[in-house]
Amino acid sequence: LRWSDALVIGIWQCLAFIPGLSRSGATMVGGLRRGLNHAQAARFSFLLGAPVITGAAVLEIPKLLHAHGAHHAPLGLMLLAGIVAGLAALFSAWFLMRYFRRHEQAALNPFAWYCIGFGALALLLLRA
Repeated sequence: LRWSDALVIGIWQCLAFIPGLSRSGATMVGGLRRGLNHAQAARFSFLLGAPVITGAAVLEIPKLLHAHGAHHAPLGLMLLAGIVAGLAALFSAWFLMRYFRRHEQAALNPFAWYCIGFGALALLLLRA
């Protein structure tokens, strides 16, 4: 991965400022457009997301604690939820990396069909 590839993929990440656009999806597309395979694009996307997610947590956790009052906040429950969410994220990353290594060709097809299906369902529900 050249620094120019990283820069272009980082620019793709900026698309995530558009509501409804996935940060990881944008960076994976950017990586694929720069010639990375699916596993490389996913790995770089996860690595690129770590500072963003950490920064968001640093900004949001104090707000969460102050919104509920430090003495009323169920800190143990919040800690447990954070640990479970972190473990789920690690499992998801592990699963996706394994999947991409095994299914390089058409690796994103199941996700594309999932997005199309749920997008169509959302449009139908919004019309009702």
